[in-house]
Amino acid sequence: MFAITGITGQVGGAVARALMEAGKDVRAVVRDAGKGAAWKQRGCEVAIASLDDAEALKRAFAGAEGVFFVLPPVFDPSPGFAEARRVIAAVREALGQTLPGKLVSLSTVGAQSPRPNLLQQHSLQETSLGTLPLPVTFLRAAWFMENAAWDVEPARTTGVIPSFLYPLDKPVPMVATADVGHLAAELLQESWQGKRIVELEGECLTPNEIALGFARVLGHDVRMEAVPRANWEALFRAQGMRNPLPRIQMLDGFNEGWIEFENPNKVRKGTVPLDAVLRELVARPLS
Repeated sequence: MFAITGITGQVGGAVARALMEAGKDVRAVVRDAGKGAAWKQRGCEVAIASLDDAEALKRAFAGAEGVFFVLPPVFDPSPGFAEARRVIAAVREALGQTLPGKLVSLSTVGAQSPRPNLLQQHSLQETSLGTLPLPVTFLRAAWFMENAAWDVEPARTTGVIPSFLYPLDKPVPMVATADVGHLAAELLQESWQGKRIVELEGECLTPNEIALGFARVLGHDVRMEAVPRANWEALFRAQGMRNPLPRIQMLDGFNEGWIEFENPNKVRKGTVPLDAVLRELVARPLS
């Protein structure tokens, strides 16, 4: 049986579906029964646990052949990443007590960078969970193609997408969440010893190429327009962020090239193309 956190999200859901298609038993780890109802109907066992509740997590992880862990994203973190630290501490305690057969933990491109930025939450995760006395894989994924969900509305209505990634012709490693989920499910079914890092990308895409993808899917001209860096902090604070600096530092890392894969010659490749992701995003019901 495999315990899957983040199962209501895109990656966790893809992991669970792939495991079930392979005939494996899945335990959905969710915050409340309502979130697990759909997975229970699919035949999953359901465990109720918040990711900062070590005691509940011990029950959720008990007897698991493997655990898939997703650190909940916090885009506006407290200074020092207090939210992530609480979750990491609880998860480590639970894993250390229950000792499942293996752990696959979702991480990110650039997790090895020592420079301050939003992705350091994953560096903290790797440092803590990497010392567990069980086989551990950190799956460092590229920038999610599904981040383009934020771009659907301007692409559809004005044809002009504001971009924080630039230069607009600079490629950035990206990957579809479906590819991340499928690889995570494969890794959970493998055998290994100690700690390992697996890096994954789909395509290296420029902001301009994303705009062209939207143009193909929507059937009208779409272009990117770089948002001047000098405007970022005021814009993010106007959107409600209290601590925008880590996000700004992360964007700097992608734009300046110091957020990158640690072993670029060994990066695994996804297969889901950009247009398939964009078609799915455009087809989603308007909220």
